[in-house]
Amino acid sequence: MTLQGVLYRAKAPLRISFAGGGTDVSPFVDREGGCVLSATINRYAHGALRPRRDRSVKIQALDFNISVAYEVDQAPPYDGKLDLAKAAIRRICPDLGSGLDLYLHADVPPGSGLGSSSTMVVTLVALLKEHLNLPLTEYEIADLAYQIERVELGIKGGYQDQYAAAFGGFNFIEFEGGRATVNPLRIKADIINELEANLMLVYAGAPRLSAHIIDDQVARYERGEQQSVENLRKIKALTYEMKDALLTGRLTRFAELLHEEWMAKRMLSPKIATDYLDEIYETARKLGAIGGKLSGAGGGGFMQLYCPFDRKHRIAERLKEMGCTVSDVAFTQQGVQTWVVRQ
Repeated sequence: MTLQGVLYRAKAPLRISFAGGGTDVSPFVDREGGCVLSATINRYAHGALRPRRDRSVKIQALDFNISVAYEVDQAPPYDGKLDLAKAAIRRICPDLGSGLDLYLHADVPPGSGLGSSSTMVVTLVALLKEHLNLPLTEYEIADLAYQIERVELGIKGGYQDQYAAAFGGFNFIEFEGGRATVNPLRIKADIINELEANLMLVYAGAPRLSAHIIDDQVARYERGEQQSVENLRKIKALTYEMKDALLTGRLTRFAELLHEEWMAKRMLSPKIATDYLDEIYETARKLGAIGGKLSGAGGGGFMQLYCPFDRKHRIAERLKEMGCTVSDVAFTQQGVQTWVVRQ
């Protein structure tokens, strides 16, 4: 039976990755170190937890009308149904004495390229932290989320999404020697306003499975393919240059570097770009977009485009005619947040 007095809630922001994606994936990050430049936006992964008096655990994904139920002394299988939540509960509270109801939903579909899966795990960790009153820092929340998703469940991907969601805001994140260092960037308000005025998000449809793309990218690097190695190193160098352009407000140069980063990234694997994605990007560029890139592993999801304000409307209308969903970008400075509702 559900306890009717308290409800724990949490939300963590999704992110746009400007540069560095791929350099945070093993084995490149282990051998050469990686870095990413990202910022969180006002789209979220949400969670709510209500304790129960009995020993039942019930998890619901409100977006998809999927639910699972089991008893606290059971070990539910990882069968593709809400495994992220099962693994988070198993890792953080293996000796759960009483049950709980868990409700989850996100503002974007799976495979968006905005880090939604990792962000949901950060939300879950923070939610269980609040419920159990655990003294976890943002670094510890991010690391636990990484361990749950990448190690416990074996889901392919890098390090950046967990740290972006936990810390929030504009960050330059460095990875070396198995450690992450989050460097918050103090971006002036006028630079953020101008970014929001010129950026757009374009949803190009559900992608291929990102794990297949990452596997191919990793295999090429491990074989020592010159093109893969050189482009990962180029992406890393571009990330440093893009950070400097952002901090100093040289946004035209920032947009040009977005273009260079996308040209390098799409060469890491033939699975990253598709004919449809190329058509979207080339159309936007012909109409005046300075630069842009796909956010995420590749194959689909959201593309970000930097468009001069006087051409942005025309570009948006044309991409809508091509079947895309177009939206503005609004940044947030807050990372994962938790709160308690007394009912």
